[in-house]
Amino acid sequence: MSMTSKSQIKIQFEVSFIEPQAHYAEVEMTISGLNKDYVDLKMPVWTPGSYLVREFAKNLEGFKANTGGKPLKFEKVRKNTWRVYTGKAKTLAVQYRVYANEPSVRTAFIDNTHAFLSSASIFMYPDGMISLPSTVKIKPFAGWEKVSTGLEPIAGEAFTYTAPNFDILYDSPLEVGNQDVFEFTASGIKHEVAMYGGGNYDKERLKVDMAKIVEEATAIYGENPNKHYTFIVHNFFLSGGGLEHLNSTVLGATRDAYTDEKKYKGFLALVAHEYHHLWNVKRLRPFALGPFDYDNENYTTNLWVAEGFTAYFEHKLMLRAGFFTEQETVQALADAVSVVMNTQGSKVQSASEASYDAWIKYYRPNENSSNSTISYYNKGEIIGLLMDLEISNATKGTKSLDDVMNAMYQEYYKKKGRGYTDAEFKAMTEKISGISFTDFWKKYVNGTDPIEYKKYLGYAGIGVKDLFDGNNTPYLGAASKKIEGSIVISAVVRGSAAWTSGLNVNDEVLYVDGVPVEAAIDKMPAITSRKAGDDVVFTIRRDGLIKTNAVKLKVNPNVKLEATIDADASAGKVAVRVMWLGKK
Repeated sequence: MSMTSKSQIKIQFEVSFIEPQAHYAEVEMTISGLNKDYVDLKMPVWTPGSYLVREFAKNLEGFKANTGGKPLKFEKVRKNTWRVYTGKAKTLAVQYRVYANEPSVRTAFIDNTHAFLSSASIFMYPDGMISLPSTVKIKPFAGWEKVSTGLEPIAGEAFTYTAPNFDILYDSPLEVGNQDVFEFTASGIKHEVAMYGGGNYDKERLKVDMAKIVEEATAIYGENPNKHYTFIVHNFFLSGGGLEHLNSTVLGATRDAYTDEKKYKGFLALVAHEYHHLWNVKRLRPFALGPFDYDNENYTTNLWVAEGFTAYFEHKLMLRAGFFTEQETVQALADAVSVVMNTQGSKVQSASEASYDAWIKYYRPNENSSNSTISYYNKGEIIGLLMDLEISNATKGTKSLDDVMNAMYQEYYKKKGRGYTDAEFKAMTEKISGISFTDFWKKYVNGTDPIEYKKYLGYAGIGVKDLFDGNNTPYLGAASKKIEGSIVISAVVRGSAAWTSGLNVNDEVLYVDGVPVEAAIDKMPAITSRKAGDDVVFTIRRDGLIKTNAVKLKVNPNVKLEATIDADASAGKVAVRVMWLGKK
């Protein structure tokens, strides 16, 4: 199809709600300006930012096609592709329904109170025309009065929006209903906050505090790339998580947690994480993450930068915005180091492997995942910490990871307009720091070396001690849960006493040293009152058979790190710390 003929094509969507209580959206797609024998219409199999093939086509039903009211023949030619034989008709109209009953930040959900439209799971695209613009008209259900989205509104047309291409459409969710909307301005940009589900939030406080985060994040990169920005917040009984978009985000929050100071700061940290994605991922991105292939997995070894660094910068933004002290920040980072060190999978899977295998492992965990995998969020967060300290130390407190991220943004997003490779990220880190990072990459990015936390935190005058060091606490290494009144083993830690003795996941534990088991096995006095080296006898039921296992308890191998800022640190170490944590 020529560019001339493509420019004549117009694509329009209309979304309405006949049975929202049954979780359905009605979608009509109209394409005009065609001159083809057939058109392939596709539904994405995944949504950017969430690296799992979710097969959105599974929720599509009632597909019909016509031209001028005359039905057209169609057939399904792939799991997510419908081929419509248009016979060179100029206009094609397609109707289908989408079932949306998965409440999360990444999937569509509709009920009688609102509709959250995660665009990749709602809108089909014509094959070969993903770069074409489209319009979206929302027809809210009776009584619904608002639509919140990052899409550009069309003046004079109610609830009608335009997207310059399908990448932007798929990166722009829509919240439809009666959400509570308020606004604030920060970094010269208008920000809209759309609250669904109620809650005990203080709008005036949120306006001030969210603005502080926006200002601090913008300061790292020297510019805010938005014309406007939309926060869609889903307040449920218990909720969390977020998903970034080009000029919006969707956040999950717990409805009545805003008055709990710790949980409130947790919400602000989520805001900081998703807002930092404006630069890291949505613009500065690994080479593989755009343009997207919506039919298949999009593999990259750099999710440890894309997500892990974003998790790391949460800490810096929360500190700089005044929500945490330096001591609270360094302790939170020490806790993050403990998490990685206490995950057995960190000795098996590298950060680059965790990134690449996100599609098949991270979003599909099983009972052995903690033994064989590491989260690219968690390991990437620690790589960010170590890299930041290495840069600050090497430059005697004149540069930090902020400078690397800013330089990468300028070079690859602003100047070259493309993603970066792993080698290019490493090269920029070396350019800014003036030292080689080859050994660092070998150890921490592509390897599974132990974390040298004392060395790196020591650069900034941070002392760290392991509170578990030298103790003789007995350790079983098995977790359990209650299922229909029975206590069943739910996880076994690699190398632990439970692992070595042959206790298995799904074993029903009947007795420990002859004592009936009624609650968590690792908290029983038969375990906690003993010492490492003692034998404990487990009576279990496996596959209907009663068995006994003698378990020799081991020493708890985990760490619990406590970080302390040295008030008498040298001027050089203080300079490193100021550059590492402080405002630029």
